[in-house]
Amino acid sequence: MTDVGQIMTRPIAHRGYHNIDAGVIENTPTAIAAAVEKTFAIEVDVQETADGDALVFHDYTLDRLTEADGRVIERPTASLTGIAMKEGGDRLWLLQDLFDLVDGRVPLVIEIKSLMRPGAQADFVRNVVDRVAAYKGPAAIKSFDPDMLSIAKAHRPHVLRGIVSEAMRPEGEYMRMTRMERFILSKMLHLPRTRPHFISYGIRSLPAAAPSFCRKVLGLPVMTWTVRTRDQRDRAARYADQIVFEGFDPDAG
Repeated sequence: MTDVGQIMTRPIAHRGYHNIDAGVIENTPTAIAAAVEKTFAIEVDVQETADGDALVFHDYTLDRLTEADGRVIERPTASLTGIAMKEGGDRLWLLQDLFDLVDGRVPLVIEIKSLMRPGAQADFVRNVVDRVAAYKGPAAIKSFDPDMLSIAKAHRPHVLRGIVSEAMRPEGEYMRMTRMERFILSKMLHLPRTRPHFISYGIRSLPAAAPSFCRKVLGLPVMTWTVRTRDQRDRAARYADQIVFEGFDPDAG
């Protein structure tokens, strides 16, 4: 079982140590290998494929970063893994490929992306959790979706899990939610049923009462995302235990 301290020991490279100007695209083998070389922990995203596998990819659609288009969930695994990125020489890959590459050398935080469907993609969640449980290195899961976290808790309670949250302003994807749903998620009122081992809270929303309570009263460590500036890093040092960063090298001072 991974100890939560293992996840928080080193700064966490957001989607790997990527740099689009250098042709290193987020969530790709090249970005992951660069993070491993610098011994940073790594956060990646996984999307469900049409046949229930875990694609290492952030977006729900392929258009922004790849030479293909359409929704990830509508395509089987075999039709996804050969797709090239628009920049660099990488192609789409799977969670097991990620495990094989990293091979326990640095901690992994795997964010399970939710389609916010009834049933919370339960089979997919259990599939990801099973793979994390079988992985020999330090690893954890996290998600914005408390229903996904509840499924993970019931299936394998000892696999490290975290809840992702922020102020959840009525914009972007949050427009799909009701005001009450946003309130419950931002205040983390689901904690009695999800029982996360750590909190992943947006830097733009810190300081905030909910993560402060979790940290000071419940003893849950807070990782904050996505830290890109000196001001955000200073704020993170006051209100969080570790950063999820991009765009700079935290070891460079």
